[in-house]
Amino acid sequence: MSFSEKDIIQIRNKGITPEKVEQQIGIFKKGNVFVNIREAATVRNGILSISEEEREELLKFFEARQDEVDILKFVPASGAATRMFKAFYQLLDEFDPENESLEDYIDRKNDQSLERFFGRLKDLPFYKEVMQRATEATSGFDELPQDRKDYLFVKYMLEEDGLDLGNQPKGLVPFHRYEDHLATAFEEHLVEAVDYASVNGEVRVHFTVAEEHREKFEEEAEKVIPRLEKETENIFEVSYSYQDPKTDTVAVTLEDEPFRDENGEIFFRPGGHGALIQNLNKQEADLIFIKNIDNVVIPRNRELLATYKKMLGGKLLQLQEKTFNYLEKLEEGAGSDELQEMEQFLQKDLNAGSNINFEELKKEEKIEALQKLLNRPLRVCGMVKNEGEPGGGPFWVTHKNGEVSLQIVESSQIDHDNYQQSKIAQEATHFNPVDVVCSFKDFRGNKFDLHEYVDEETSFIANKTRDGKELKALELPGLWNGGMARWNTIFVEVPVETFNPVKTVADLLKPSHQVK
Repeated sequence: MSFSEKDIIQIRNKGITPEKVEQQIGIFKKGNVFVNIREAATVRNGILSISEEEREELLKFFEARQDEVDILKFVPASGAATRMFKAFYQLLDEFDPENESLEDYIDRKNDQSLERFFGRLKDLPFYKEVMQRATEATSGFDELPQDRKDYLFVKYMLEEDGLDLGNQPKGLVPFHRYEDHLATAFEEHLVEAVDYASVNGEVRVHFTVAEEHREKFEEEAEKVIPRLEKETENIFEVSYSYQDPKTDTVAVTLEDEPFRDENGEIFFRPGGHGALIQNLNKQEADLIFIKNIDNVVIPRNRELLATYKKMLGGKLLQLQEKTFNYLEKLEEGAGSDELQEMEQFLQKDLNAGSNINFEELKKEEKIEALQKLLNRPLRVCGMVKNEGEPGGGPFWVTHKNGEVSLQIVESSQIDHDNYQQSKIAQEATHFNPVDVVCSFKDFRGNKFDLHEYVDEETSFIANKTRDGKELKALELPGLWNGGMARWNTIFVEVPVETFNPVKTVADLLKPSHQVK
């Protein structure tokens, strides 16, 4: 691939090398590499089901160490709210209340969720604010036909002369209404972090945000943190980072040539949430909880959520403590019985090294293999029973080198044209709610470089358009997918009540988001 001098200047100004761009173009030419799923991870086959007694033990284990561990909550929050309101942007474009009834429009769209939405407008957390704006801006609003009122409600919910919710970051959309205030997803993440991420009265939360939204987040923080610190008697330390432009990926034409914009410049796109491995890599903490911005619970479920968060944290600290002890013994010199104990721990507790026949290895080879596989970043991931929600799932995966490991695999990574792979995918019993607790310090207290544990081959090619022209885009290995492919991984079953996402605005009408 030959680049012009202008191309090279553009590439280097983004902090990328021409060689990196050529490597990405090579991925396009090669095409998607599907993950080879071996079998679905299920309870007692890759997913731990924790008994009540063990849960209590793990809670105590975590709480006994909580104030001695540097804890951080990491929240990917760069997404805009636009997708939440997609159906309502369409309504503003396509529905004319002067010439069509709302009932006919809903029938035409065959979307019964719209009917439920308009039937329960008063249950939206921001209903009063939208109605107040619509009433102030529209003469004789109260006398208008209901279809016209509903149309104007949507308009003042979304557009700039109203609440402008569609142009807000998702984290700053009001999710819940309390007696004295509206709470955004941002605020709810701070509140729930107190229950499981507080260390000696201090709570650290890091949000990855779009650079153009940072000021809005800071304004929200200034508004809510003084009140939350008074209510919770905790001090909040909130930090932010952006997706680094260096993680943008080149887009190509259908012929795998660099796609160029109207100015003839190479077009780069954000690389997806997998780019955040760089943001995560820069964090300083012993223990990090990862949770998506749109997944928050209401007060009556906070105690349950905290219980399971602490349980996951306790499981990680328990496994980490044992791992560090073994690594220290390996340095000091371990006997045959100890090596056998470590082999069993590695394979049964950390789900790693199952393809290695340790009996065939010499002692030095065993020690080398154990050190390599034990000394890796560690994550414990909550998994909920599959109830039809979109998202990746837990699978046993066979890698090219023969290693078998637990992975979170997205549907797009599976070759559904392959009967056997499709059949395995359908056998999945659980899915990934992005409920992760992790640590990436070694037994000496040094941080791992997380880039070394990414499976680059799990990048994904997607078809997109720009200015009406088709192009191919490259998504980096997902943060909790290929981005953590070479971590030691444990899956634990958690109740579905701990998972409460908001993918569309209608999700705010679910009982699990109604505070009253």
